[in-house]
Amino acid sequence: MARIRLGQVDYLNTLPVFHALEDGMLPFNGELVKGPPTMLNQMLLEGQLDVASISSVEYARNIDKCMILPNLSVSADGPVRSILLFSYVPVTELDRKKVCLTSSSATSVALLKVLFDHYYHVEANFVTMPPDLEKMMAEGDAALLIGDDAMRAHLWVLQDRLPYHVTDLGEVWKQFTGERMVYALWVVRKDFAKDHPEDVDALCSLLSDAKRIAGDNMPALLKKSRRRTGLPMDYLEEYFKTINNEFEQDHRRALLTYYDYCYKSGLIEERVRLSVWGEEDV
Repeated sequence: MARIRLGQVDYLNTLPVFHALEDGMLPFNGELVKGPPTMLNQMLLEGQLDVASISSVEYARNIDKCMILPNLSVSADGPVRSILLFSYVPVTELDRKKVCLTSSSATSVALLKVLFDHYYHVEANFVTMPPDLEKMMAEGDAALLIGDDAMRAHLWVLQDRLPYHVTDLGEVWKQFTGERMVYALWVVRKDFAKDHPEDVDALCSLLSDAKRIAGDNMPALLKKSRRRTGLPMDYLEEYFKTINNEFEQDHRRALLTYYDYCYKSGLIEERVRLSVWGEEDV
Protein backbone atom coordinates (compact mmCIF):
# COMPACT_ATOMS: atom_id res chain seq x y z
CA MET A 1 0.00 0.00 0.00
CA ALA A 2 1.35 3.41 -0.98
CA ARG A 3 2.09 5.98 1.69
CA ILE A 4 -0.06 8.87 0.47
CA ARG A 5 1.23 12.42 0.78
CA LEU A 6 -2.00 14.32 1.48
CA GLY A 7 -2.17 18.12 1.35
CA GLN A 8 -4.48 19.87 3.83
CA VAL A 9 -5.43 23.51 3.38
CA ASP A 10 -4.88 24.79 6.90
CA TYR A 11 -8.17 26.67 7.22
CA LEU A 12 -11.31 25.86 9.16
CA ASN A 13 -13.26 25.22 5.97
CA THR A 14 -11.44 21.91 5.40
CA LEU A 15 -11.38 20.84 9.04
CA PRO A 16 -14.60 18.77 8.88
CA VAL A 17 -12.76 16.47 6.45
CA PHE A 18 -9.40 16.35 8.26
CA HIS A 19 -10.44 16.50 11.95
CA ALA A 20 -10.73 12.73 12.45
CA LEU A 21 -7.40 12.13 10.69
CA GLU A 22 -5.64 14.78 12.79
CA ASP A 23 -6.91 13.26 16.02
CA GLY A 24 -6.17 9.64 15.07
CA MET A 25 -9.84 8.64 15.09
CA LEU A 26 -9.29 6.84 11.79
CA PRO A 27 -6.19 4.96 10.61
CA PHE A 28 -4.31 6.97 7.97
CA ASN A 29 -1.09 5.44 6.74
CA GLY A 30 0.21 8.58 5.11
CA GLU A 31 1.59 12.06 5.62
CA LEU A 32 -0.54 15.16 6.22
CA VAL A 33 1.07 18.31 4.81
CA LYS A 34 -0.57 21.56 5.90
CA GLY A 35 -0.37 24.99 4.29
CA PRO A 36 -2.26 27.77 2.48
CA PRO A 37 -3.96 27.00 -0.85
CA THR A 38 -1.28 28.52 -3.08
CA MET A 39 1.46 26.44 -1.42
CA LEU A 40 -0.45 23.17 -1.74
CA ASN A 41 -1.43 23.98 -5.33
CA GLN A 42 2.25 24.25 -6.24
CA MET A 43 3.34 21.19 -4.24
CA LEU A 44 0.70 19.00 -5.89
CA LEU A 45 1.55 20.16 -9.40
CA GLU A 46 5.28 19.64 -8.76
CA GLY A 47 4.65 16.08 -7.57
CA GLN A 48 5.50 16.72 -3.91
CA LEU A 49 1.95 15.68 -2.95
CA ASP A 50 -0.21 12.84 -4.30
CA VAL A 51 -3.62 14.17 -3.19
CA ALA A 52 -4.60 17.59 -1.85
CA SER A 53 -7.40 20.00 -1.19
CA ILE A 54 -6.58 22.75 -3.69
CA SER A 55 -8.05 25.92 -5.15
CA SER A 56 -10.81 24.97 -7.58
CA VAL A 57 -9.43 27.28 -10.27
CA GLU A 58 -6.13 25.35 -10.23
CA TYR A 59 -7.94 22.16 -11.22
CA ALA A 60 -9.23 24.01 -14.28
CA ARG A 61 -5.69 25.09 -15.15
CA ASN A 62 -4.29 21.58 -14.78
CA ILE A 63 -6.95 19.14 -15.94
CA ASP A 64 -4.28 17.10 -17.75
CA LYS A 65 -2.52 16.35 -14.44
CA CYS A 66 -5.26 15.64 -11.91
CA MET A 67 -8.73 14.29 -11.21
CA ILE A 68 -11.39 15.35 -8.70
CA LEU A 69 -12.13 13.06 -5.76
CA PRO A 70 -15.90 12.48 -5.41
CA ASN A 71 -18.17 13.93 -2.71
CA LEU A 72 -15.72 16.55 -1.40
CA SER A 73 -15.44 20.31 -1.80
CA VAL A 74 -15.36 23.58 0.07
CA SER A 75 -18.43 25.53 -0.97
CA ALA A 76 -21.14 27.86 0.27
CA ASP A 77 -24.55 28.78 -1.07
CA GLY A 78 -24.47 32.56 -0.71
CA PRO A 79 -22.49 34.38 1.99
CA VAL A 80 -19.34 32.44 2.86
CA ARG A 81 -18.05 34.64 5.73
CA SER A 82 -14.40 33.88 4.91
CA ILE A 83 -13.87 35.35 1.42
CA LEU A 84 -14.02 39.07 2.10
CA LEU A 85 -13.07 42.29 0.32
CA PHE A 86 -12.35 45.19 2.68
CA SER A 87 -12.44 48.64 1.08
CA TYR A 88 -12.45 52.33 1.92
CA VAL A 89 -15.20 52.97 -0.65
CA PRO A 90 -18.02 50.88 -2.17
CA VAL A 91 -16.79 48.35 -4.73
CA THR A 92 -18.34 50.29 -7.61
CA GLU A 93 -15.98 53.16 -6.78
CA LEU A 94 -12.80 51.08 -7.01
CA ASP A 95 -12.30 51.76 -10.72
CA ARG A 96 -8.59 52.57 -11.30
CA LYS A 97 -7.93 52.10 -7.58
CA LYS A 98 -5.31 49.78 -6.08
CA VAL A 99 -6.67 46.48 -4.76
CA CYS A 100 -4.36 44.29 -2.67
CA LEU A 101 -4.83 40.54 -3.14
CA THR A 102 -3.81 37.96 -0.56
CA SER A 103 -0.88 35.80 -1.63
CA SER A 104 -2.69 32.80 -0.09
CA SER A 105 -5.46 32.51 -2.66
CA ALA A 106 -6.03 31.45 -6.26
CA THR A 107 -9.78 30.73 -6.56
CA SER A 108 -10.93 33.83 -4.67
CA VAL A 109 -8.56 36.07 -6.59
CA ALA A 110 -10.04 34.76 -9.82
CA LEU A 111 -13.56 35.16 -8.40
CA LEU A 112 -12.89 38.78 -7.52
CA LYS A 113 -11.60 39.48 -11.04
CA VAL A 114 -14.65 37.78 -12.56
CA LEU A 115 -16.99 39.89 -10.43
CA PHE A 116 -15.08 43.08 -11.29
CA ASP A 117 -15.31 42.22 -15.01
CA HIS A 118 -18.87 40.96 -15.31
CA TYR A 119 -20.84 42.26 -12.31
CA TYR A 120 -19.31 45.53 -11.12
CA HIS A 121 -17.68 46.53 -14.44
CA VAL A 122 -14.71 47.92 -12.53
CA GLU A 123 -11.11 47.92 -13.75
CA ALA A 124 -8.75 47.99 -10.78
CA ASN A 125 -5.00 47.84 -10.34
CA PHE A 126 -4.12 44.59 -8.56
CA VAL A 127 -1.10 43.90 -6.38
CA THR A 128 -0.37 40.74 -4.39
CA MET A 129 0.69 40.90 -0.75
CA PRO A 130 0.93 38.68 2.35
CA PRO A 131 -2.42 38.46 4.21
CA ASP A 132 -2.17 41.39 6.66
CA LEU A 133 -5.20 43.68 6.57
CA GLU A 134 -3.54 46.66 8.23
CA LYS A 135 -0.57 46.64 5.84
CA MET A 136 -2.75 45.96 2.81
CA MET A 137 -5.07 48.88 3.58
CA ALA A 138 -2.06 51.15 4.13
CA GLU A 139 -0.84 50.16 0.66
CA GLY A 140 -4.09 50.20 -1.32
CA ASP A 141 -7.75 51.13 -1.43
CA ALA A 142 -9.06 47.60 -0.84
CA ALA A 143 -7.83 44.22 0.39
CA LEU A 144 -8.96 40.67 -0.37
CA LEU A 145 -8.52 38.14 2.44
CA ILE A 146 -9.59 34.51 2.66
CA GLY A 147 -10.04 31.75 5.22
CA ASP A 148 -9.19 32.25 8.87
CA ASP A 149 -7.30 35.46 8.00
CA ALA A 150 -10.51 36.98 6.64
CA MET A 151 -12.59 35.95 9.64
CA ARG A 152 -10.12 37.32 12.18
CA ALA A 153 -9.80 40.57 10.22
CA HIS A 154 -13.59 40.94 10.02
CA LEU A 155 -13.94 40.44 13.75
CA TRP A 156 -11.27 43.11 14.32
CA VAL A 157 -13.11 45.52 11.99
CA LEU A 158 -16.38 44.92 13.85
CA GLN A 159 -14.89 45.20 17.33
CA ASP A 160 -12.93 48.38 16.55
CA ARG A 161 -15.71 49.79 14.36
CA LEU A 162 -13.27 50.50 11.54
CA PRO A 163 -14.75 52.48 8.64
CA TYR A 164 -14.37 49.76 6.01
CA HIS A 165 -16.90 48.42 3.56
CA VAL A 166 -16.87 44.61 3.85
CA THR A 167 -18.05 42.65 0.81
CA ASP A 168 -18.67 38.89 0.99
CA LEU A 169 -17.74 37.53 -2.45
CA GLY A 170 -19.92 34.44 -2.00
CA GLU A 171 -22.95 36.63 -1.43
CA VAL A 172 -22.19 38.72 -4.52
CA TRP A 173 -21.61 35.60 -6.66
CA LYS A 174 -25.02 34.28 -5.56
CA GLN A 175 -26.65 37.60 -6.46
CA PHE A 176 -24.91 37.56 -9.85
CA THR A 177 -25.44 33.94 -10.93
CA GLY A 178 -27.98 32.41 -8.55
CA GLU A 179 -25.46 29.62 -7.93
CA ARG A 180 -23.47 28.44 -4.93
CA MET A 181 -19.69 28.89 -5.14
CA VAL A 182 -17.17 26.05 -5.00
CA TYR A 183 -13.88 27.33 -3.62
CA ALA A 184 -11.80 24.17 -3.27
CA LEU A 185 -11.70 20.57 -4.45
CA TRP A 186 -9.90 17.44 -3.35
CA VAL A 187 -7.85 16.20 -6.30
CA VAL A 188 -5.46 13.34 -7.01
CA ARG A 189 -2.56 13.37 -9.45
CA LYS A 190 -3.41 11.22 -12.47
CA ASP A 191 -0.04 9.47 -12.44
CA PHE A 192 -0.49 8.46 -8.81
CA ALA A 193 -4.09 7.32 -9.40
CA LYS A 194 -3.04 5.20 -12.37
CA ASP A 195 -0.35 3.42 -10.33
CA HIS A 196 -2.36 3.11 -7.08
CA PRO A 197 -6.09 2.87 -7.88
CA GLU A 198 -6.93 0.75 -4.81
CA ASP A 199 -5.21 3.24 -2.52
CA VAL A 200 -7.21 6.09 -4.06
CA ASP A 201 -10.44 4.13 -3.52
CA ALA A 202 -9.47 3.51 0.10
CA LEU A 203 -8.64 7.18 0.64
CA CYS A 204 -12.02 8.24 -0.79
CA SER A 205 -13.76 5.95 1.71
CA LEU A 206 -11.55 7.20 4.54
CA LEU A 207 -12.28 10.87 3.82
CA SER A 208 -15.99 10.15 3.54
CA ASP A 209 -15.90 8.45 6.96
CA ALA A 210 -13.90 11.35 8.39
CA LYS A 211 -16.45 13.88 7.16
CA ARG A 212 -19.27 11.85 8.72
CA ILE A 213 -17.46 11.59 12.08
CA ALA A 214 -16.94 15.36 12.20
CA GLY A 215 -20.60 15.95 11.43
CA ASP A 216 -21.59 13.64 14.26
CA ASN A 217 -19.20 15.34 16.71
CA MET A 218 -19.66 19.06 16.16
CA PRO A 219 -18.88 20.04 19.80
CA ALA A 220 -15.38 18.57 19.48
CA LEU A 221 -14.88 20.25 16.09
CA LEU A 222 -15.98 23.59 17.52
CA LYS A 223 -13.68 23.32 20.54
CA LYS A 224 -10.70 22.55 18.32
CA SER A 225 -11.59 25.45 16.04
CA ARG A 226 -11.86 27.77 19.03
CA ARG A 227 -8.42 26.71 20.29
CA ARG A 228 -6.91 27.06 16.83
CA THR A 229 -8.26 30.48 15.87
CA GLY A 230 -9.43 32.23 19.04
CA LEU A 231 -12.68 33.12 17.27
CA PRO A 232 -15.88 33.28 19.39
CA MET A 233 -17.89 30.07 19.66
CA ASP A 234 -21.10 31.57 18.24
CA TYR A 235 -19.14 32.89 15.25
CA LEU A 236 -17.71 29.42 14.63
CA GLU A 237 -21.11 27.75 14.95
CA GLU A 238 -22.51 29.99 12.23
CA TYR A 239 -19.47 29.41 10.05
CA PHE A 240 -19.79 25.64 10.08
CA LYS A 241 -23.47 26.00 9.18
CA THR A 242 -22.35 28.10 6.21
CA ILE A 243 -19.56 25.89 4.89
CA ASN A 244 -20.51 22.83 2.86
CA ASN A 245 -18.11 19.98 2.05
CA GLU A 246 -20.27 18.01 -0.40
CA PHE A 247 -19.89 17.75 -4.18
CA GLU A 248 -23.24 16.95 -5.74
CA GLN A 249 -24.87 17.88 -9.05
CA ASP A 250 -25.67 21.46 -8.05
CA HIS A 251 -22.05 21.91 -6.93
CA ARG A 252 -20.88 20.68 -10.32
CA ARG A 253 -23.22 23.01 -12.19
CA ALA A 254 -22.08 25.94 -10.08
CA LEU A 255 -18.42 25.06 -10.58
CA LEU A 256 -18.83 24.92 -14.35
CA THR A 257 -20.55 28.31 -14.24
CA TYR A 258 -17.55 29.72 -12.39
CA TYR A 259 -15.16 28.16 -14.91
CA ASP A 260 -17.17 29.63 -17.76
CA TYR A 261 -16.73 33.14 -16.37
CA CYS A 262 -13.05 32.50 -15.67
CA TYR A 263 -12.66 31.55 -19.32
CA LYS A 264 -14.48 34.71 -20.46
CA SER A 265 -12.13 36.78 -18.29
CA GLY A 266 -9.03 35.05 -19.66
CA LEU A 267 -8.17 33.46 -16.31
CA ILE A 268 -8.14 29.93 -17.72
CA GLU A 269 -7.14 28.92 -21.23
CA GLU A 270 -9.93 26.55 -22.17
CA ARG A 271 -13.41 25.49 -21.21
CA VAL A 272 -13.44 22.73 -18.61
CA ARG A 273 -14.89 19.25 -18.38
CA LEU A 274 -15.01 17.75 -14.89
CA SER A 275 -13.05 14.52 -14.53
CA VAL A 276 -14.12 12.75 -11.32
CA TRP A 277 -12.41 9.68 -9.88
CA GLY A 278 -14.52 6.54 -10.20
CA GLU A 279 -16.58 7.91 -13.09
CA GLU A 280 -14.07 7.31 -15.88
CA ASP A 281 -10.69 5.80 -16.58
CA VAL A 282 -7.53 7.66 -15.69
